Amino acid sequence: MNTLINNPEQYRKYLTEVEQLIEKDPVAGSAAAERLSLLALAIEEFEKNNFQFRKPTAIEAIKFRMDEQGLKQSDLVQFIGSKSKVSEILAGKRNLTLPMIRALNKHLGISLDVLVSNEDETNDESISLDEDTVCSSFPLSEMQKRNWISSTADEIKKNPRAVLEAFLRPLGGLTPQGAFWRRSIHGQIDSTANRTGLIAWSARVLILARAQRAAAYKHELINLEFMREVARLSSFDQGPLLVREFLNKRGIKIVVERHLPKTKLDGGCLLDADGNPVIGLTLRHDRIDYFWHTLLHELAHVYKHLKPGQELFLDDLEYNSGSVDQKEREADNIARDSSIPRAIWKRSEAFASQTASAILDLARTLGIHPAIVAGRLRYETNNYTRFNDLVGQGQVRKMFFKEEVNAD
Repeated sequence: MNTLINNPEQYRKYLTEVEQLIEKDPVAGSAAAERLSLLALAIEEFEKNNFQFRKPTAIEAIKFRMDEQGLKQSDLVQFIGSKSKVSEILAGKRNLTLPMIRALNKHLGISLDVLVSNEDETNDESISLDEDTVCSSFPLSEMQKRNWISSTADEIKKNPRAVLEAFLRPLGGLTPQGAFWRRSIHGQIDSTANRTGLIAWSARVLILARAQRAAAYKHELINLEFMREVARLSSFDQGPLLVREFLNKRGIKIVVERHLPKTKLDGGCLLDADGNPVIGLTLRHDRIDYFWHTLLHELAHVYKHLKPGQELFLDDLEYNSGSVDQKEREADNIARDSSIPRAIWKRSEAFASQTASAILDLARTLGIHPAIVAGRLRYETNNYTRFNDLVGQGQVRKMFFKEEVNAD
């Protein structure tokens, strides 16, 4: 059944049909319900491709946050420096400085992607490569404990620069001219996260990905139905392992590597030198629902946002800064809709009654793991004490690690 929307007239026709189907309230799993779900996805896809809203300017984002939080210009002095500077910034007569950007991002939760005027320079805080910075910034001792590097403690102390150079050599070395260092970091990360820890983890993921053989990647094969097929693999007991094999055969590499201290990282994605997408997962929270949401979130970035070039998406999915980042909102929506389409979710008994039996019924109908349904309810009600017996606590890490480890 082809539901691709090719023009505005067809879009309006589908909208009318969706309204009629919703009025009939079709039974979940019926042909009408499936038709409704397909139409909803087609409409969403058409809207995303044709009704794009431009990214707000830094000034618009600041004013939005002021209005949202009831702030006055005087409340911004602590972030910008003086009343006159605040007035000049809001009037567009003065550019934001790096300290201002950091403060506004940290304390008002405005995305760096919006605050930095040149998108290619997002989060482009350069790293000085002098020996002192290497010693104090990169977690070399922790990297040694994890066998990321083979250097001794003595070697790390005497020549940390050489140790880091050896670690990064497969990716072009330590010099900032190397391709890895030119990547712009995007995503959903607390501004207090250790940046060099994020870079070290990302490098480790890429290095491990180099050892994996994968099929040639064809981006045109990644669509919403592909995402739904991935979500259905969750219904198997060994789903996390099966999905790694499934994606590898389609050119997408999965690397599981624990996050470093002070990063609070759940996952990330980037392209390797051969153009294959690499998704890194930390398994910071050892739950089935969290595994699938993180994987689908990163896969949504691969589907919609990861382009050839020097980009890196890193995500702490618990971090809620009130970000206006459109890409993160879109990735979250795609992740949720690929497992439980909104047209079905809002009319489901699981959503209405929020009982364990209803959760199990909806999971069976959609062919997904009950943990995903339970996790959705926990998230939407902001109550993470519910359905502990359904979210698959302690069921993921043991598939990937010989010894279960605790989250930092």
